[in-house]
Amino acid sequence: MLNISKIRVNDEVLDKYRLHALSTLSSPKTARTFAKWIQGIVLALILILFLPWQQNISGTGSVTALDPEGRPQTIQNIIGGRIEKWYVQEGAFVEEGDTLLVISEVKDEYFDPEILKRYQEQIQAKREAIEGYKLKINALNQQLTALRTGLDFSLQKMRNKITQSRMKVVSDSTDLLAFQKNYEITQSRLARYEDGFKDGLFSLTDLESRRLKIQEEAAKLISQQNKLDISRQEFINARIELNSITADYQDKIAKANSDRSSALSSLADGESELSKLINKYASIEVRQGNYVVRAPQSGFLVKAMKAGIGETIKEGESVATLQPDNSQIAVEVYVNPMDVALVSPGREVRLEFDGWPALQFAGWPGVSVGTFGGTVSVIDQVNSANGKFRLLVVPKKGEEWPAAIRQGSGVYGWVMLSDVPVWYEIWRQLNGFPPNLNESEIEKLTTKSSADGAKK
Repeated sequence: MLNISKIRVNDEVLDKYRLHALSTLSSPKTARTFAKWIQGIVLALILILFLPWQQNISGTGSVTALDPEGRPQTIQNIIGGRIEKWYVQEGAFVEEGDTLLVISEVKDEYFDPEILKRYQEQIQAKREAIEGYKLKINALNQQLTALRTGLDFSLQKMRNKITQSRMKVVSDSTDLLAFQKNYEITQSRLARYEDGFKDGLFSLTDLESRRLKIQEEAAKLISQQNKLDISRQEFINARIELNSITADYQDKIAKANSDRSSALSSLADGESELSKLINKYASIEVRQGNYVVRAPQSGFLVKAMKAGIGETIKEGESVATLQPDNSQIAVEVYVNPMDVALVSPGREVRLEFDGWPALQFAGWPGVSVGTFGGTVSVIDQVNSANGKFRLLVVPKKGEEWPAAIRQGSGVYGWVMLSDVPVWYEIWRQLNGFPPNLNESEIEKLTTKSSADGAKK
């Protein structure tokens, strides 16, 4: 019976019909207690639905260093070689510049223990050869100067000779004209004497004297003609000799220039070879300095990748891993691309480190136990290989992280966002909506996006 009415019939029925079974019926206390608990739980759940819940973005990651130089690094040898001796053990702390191991040479071209001395001798010999080339070039320069000076003097001398020859030709031409005139006069006189001899005015002796005279004048005329021809030939020869002198000196100058060019070429080749020898000497000197592998910075030697004495290693091969000391610890947390737009530098993050017991209520960080606070320092501009975006988180101001955490340890993090009721958060999760942002945060992100667009 429901016993909804306030009028009770139990007593009347019992008195009238005397029903014993009916008198034994009653509501058990356990059911009443259970009903009350159910009512309380339902009421509590309803109240919880209206409690504030802080939205968050969860992500996993690991402990790292904020600065790249503080992260674990592999130590590599610059040159190939053979391991001779290790000077440290794994786990040992080394200072910057400490010797880690020593290697020996494996290339036959560097086996000579006096190789640097040999290269010094080659460099000195090449320098002396270069000095010889320079002296030869100076001598050829002086020779060229002397040839050009001699050419000028010879040309001037020959030009003077040509002038003299020209003047001699003029003089002989004048003399020839005089002799021709005398010969003509002598011929006229001979003709008059022959006429006078016929008329008896002159004797045969006078006539013969005039005949002898004309022969003398003819001989003088022929001699002067020959002399003029010789003068003209000397003038022509002088002009030819002028051209010959120019050609001869030009040939000598060209040969000297050719020798000078060869000397300059040899000098350039010598300087090039000297530069190569000096470079090789410096490279060998640096190479010998790399037989000792040293610690690039202070830290702990974590793992030796090449252990055996006598084992050969290639150039650029990793020989050990070094964990730098005093690195600034940070955490890298990876979040989904859908959530990265809601995160900005300075956001608060709650972190749970592997190995540290924690009880985390993501929406109620105030009641969480064993978690540590941090703030977002860096947000990657591109996604990582796993398709997610990386956040670099540093310790929250005024809060310290455990000193015993090691780089590489796993981390679970929650980026804290706005406060909303619990019922809204359940509704958002069921519908797959992104977390909310308040107006100031939206304006901040919008302003930042506009500024980035203006820069581009």
